[in-house]
Amino acid sequence: MKFGTGIGIVISLLGIAMGATMEGTNVMVAINIPAMLIVLVGTLGATIAACGIPAHIRLVKLYMKAFMPDDLDLVGRVKELVSYAEKARRDGLLALDEAVKDIQDPYTRKGIQLVVDGTDPDLVAAVLDAENEAMRKRHASARNPFMQAGALAPTMGIVGTVFGLVNVMNNLNNPSSLGPLIAAAFLATLMGVGSANVVFLPMANRLKELSEAELHFREMTLEGILAIQAGDNPRVVEEKLMAYVPPKDRAAEGDKGSSPAAEKQAA
Repeated sequence: MKFGTGIGIVISLLGIAMGATMEGTNVMVAINIPAMLIVLVGTLGATIAACGIPAHIRLVKLYMKAFMPDDLDLVGRVKELVSYAEKARRDGLLALDEAVKDIQDPYTRKGIQLVVDGTDPDLVAAVLDAENEAMRKRHASARNPFMQAGALAPTMGIVGTVFGLVNVMNNLNNPSSLGPLIAAAFLATLMGVGSANVVFLPMANRLKELSEAELHFREMTLEGILAIQAGDNPRVVEEKLMAYVPPKDRAAEGDKGSSPAAEKQAA
């Protein structure tokens, strides 16, 4: 589901809030400014020290990407590549030169342009594989602040709890205040563990999942480009690429009727 990340975080927060309320705890006590400063600001500073400022400038865009990811239309990409295969088989690879300027995806455009330029297939594969590897490294670097925050936030929570317990020890001569002070001290641990396991680590895992999906999308595209360059039959190209499409989507596409390539073969 496209909005699964946001829905999952909301469900998690609602479950925690409802469970705490049923136990008789006022969830508003979690809004503790000192604990927030120690845990959240402390975690932010530590992750900046670990990953650098440029990585954190991109965080807003990464949150938006996780909550509203781009749609990767595998079936649509298959149809697009099959259409190029049909054109190349009918008019030759050079005929794709006209189509290159209309290709929106930079990765696909680069691959088709290399094919039109007569680049050796092994070199085409090497260039596009290098693009994929560079993308994988960029994505790993982008999600690293979330991984670091997930590891550091619980520790910052313990730091906050230690400070709170120090305050408790300083007020042993006032027994009536010990209960609230101890509760406030443990809020920091709660906030650190909660933020790590509800926000930071799920965000890192979601970004990793999106990266793997995009890499899968590109690998399918590379397979199609190499098949076009090899002069494969459009039906064969379609069958190769459909292996990358989940079975449920293949079935849905099959219910709509035969693909253009299949229809031409039947004719």
